[in-house]
Amino acid sequence: MTWQTSRFSIDLSSPRVMGIVNVTPDSFSDGGQHGTAAAALRHCEQLLREGAHILDIGGESTRPGSPAVPLDEELARVLPVVRGAVSLNVPISVDTYKPEVMRAVLDAGADIINDIWALRQPGAAQAVATHPRCGVCLMHMHRDPQTMQTAPMEGDVVSEVLSFLKRSAQALQGLGVSKDRIVLDPGIGFGKTVEQNFALLARQPALRAAGYPLLAGWSRKSSLGAVTGWPVQERMVPSVAAAVLAAERGAAVVRVHDVRETVAALAVWNAMRSAP
Repeated sequence: MTWQTSRFSIDLSSPRVMGIVNVTPDSFSDGGQHGTAAAALRHCEQLLREGAHILDIGGESTRPGSPAVPLDEELARVLPVVRGAVSLNVPISVDTYKPEVMRAVLDAGADIINDIWALRQPGAAQAVATHPRCGVCLMHMHRDPQTMQTAPMEGDVVSEVLSFLKRSAQALQGLGVSKDRIVLDPGIGFGKTVEQNFALLARQPALRAAGYPLLAGWSRKSSLGAVTGWPVQERMVPSVAAAVLAAERGAAVVRVHDVRETVAALAVWNAMRSAP
């Protein structure tokens, strides 16, 4: 199985590690640490040294309750980083829901659009569909970042998430986007309770019934804090554990802050899988 993107056909026969590059002052885990283009590019290079297969660059925090970032500000944060990162010879993903940002970063050479809104914003689906080859990750989110945790989902979370993701992917294919360009993300923490998030992990193989590769984004999420009692900056170990459990249940991509540790843990898991 491969993920077709603008410049790369990504081999998904083993889980790929997507390193997070937040060019934001207010992301829940590392806000402000890589807030300039130069700092963000240094972080990109560090993540590649640690073994990242994909880099995911974002200019707007989507933590619960976070305010929207104006278009001009997001472009000013993201574009210089994308322009520098495309020279690193690695797939570059951009975490955005704004169609104007999508078009700008794709024109700058980005390979993947990673959208928490699953292209539901006006013009977003067209921005991806008119590009000849870019990859896309469609995520499930209940409500929006400002309100998603005030009234989380109800009912059978796995069946509802699966149904939404299938509809979103099929609608995009209806616009001419080939299936091999699409990856799905159940949206851990985006409008779900702690129990629902862990149900999505436990029953993750059911989500693969949609027929698309899955991306899992557990890194430093509040559900890990809820079961460990650990603050966000101390959640590396539970984050790595969740990434390995997600890989074991079929995730093709794990989106993480702690690249070095996740790569090492997956190496152990892969060695176990290949043992006679």
